[in-house]
Amino acid sequence: MRSLVIIIALISISAVNPLRAQDPEVTRIKALMDAQLKAWNAGNLEGFMDTYWKSDSLLFIGKKGLTYGWQATLDNYRKSYPGKEGMGTLAFNLLEFKKLPGDTYFVVGQWSLTRTISNLSGHFSILLRKISGEWKIVADHSS
Repeated sequence: MRSLVIIIALISISAVNPLRAQDPEVTRIKALMDAQLKAWNAGNLEGFMDTYWKSDSLLFIGKKGLTYGWQATLDNYRKSYPGKEGMGTLAFNLLEFKKLPGDTYFVVGQWSLTRTISNLSGHFSILLRKISGEWKIVADHSS
């Protein structure tokens, strides 16, 4: 009986405690993703793109292939999602956060877009890097 109590105590100590403070960088990245959702759902593509690295080296991979650059990515979003009706309401389900060497994170999630014209959904993987003290998406693969 005593060993059973010890085993239960060890399991409870090693179990993930949902009240434990989360990695502050993951919290910041979640806030960035929330800001992205708010901008999209307000019909603000430029605000949505504020979360991306404003560089010609930004990489976006979608169903049409590779796009390089912040402006080219914004232009593609404008063509693909014209106006608020085309943009609909975006939601994310963030599935994985992987810390990589340096100030870099790999995030995997699901996205869903609810629209009157048709609903869309898929998955994404993004690579974020801390640039000048702020997390920015430097690569995005959405399908």
